[in-house]
Amino acid sequence: MEKGRVILNQERFSLTIERLCHELIEVYDDFKDTCLVGIQSGGTPLSARINDRLNEILGDRGMPFGKLDITFYRDDFRTRTQPLAANATEMDFIVEGKKVILVDDVLYTGRTIQAALTALNHYGRPVNVDLLVLIDRRFNRHLPIQSDFTGMRIDALDDAYVKVEWSDVEGEDQVLLFGQKNDVS
Repeated sequence: MEKGRVILNQERFSLTIERLCHELIEVYDDFKDTCLVGIQSGGTPLSARINDRLNEILGDRGMPFGKLDITFYRDDFRTRTQPLAANATEMDFIVEGKKVILVDDVLYTGRTIQAALTALNHYGRPVNVDLLVLIDRRFNRHLPIQSDFTGMRIDALDDAYVKVEWSDVEGEDQVLLFGQKNDVS
């Protein structure tokens, strides 16, 4: 099994989170009428980390924070050979009239974001939706979707796979690039 190449180590990972938080502060200032929504499952650890760090920097502003499951909104939902396992949606607020910061770990084809936007509409009509991603793969986009806040852009071939690891799960915050998805342990 191939060992992934580290493209974002622990130190740069932390710096990237810090930079993203400061970019959000520059744009959203006091975060009035703003909410943070992480896409299950990859975007939720990132959105939680961003939310925690913003609260450390600015003090707890009470910005609504949610976790959005998109399983049944995916365009490939019915074409899978095995049933998909849904995650819990944890959103105790509506997005009607709010500015939404939608968060995911890796932007690849854009299909996950499309599904998230559809699912988000069940919680109202936001004034604005900005997309924050840790990794933007740039190539192989199937839909005209781009991130507004990006941790790192990488160029990877079709068969390559990007894996984000979190210290509370895998023991270290890092991003790995594998030659193929089958190479991931």
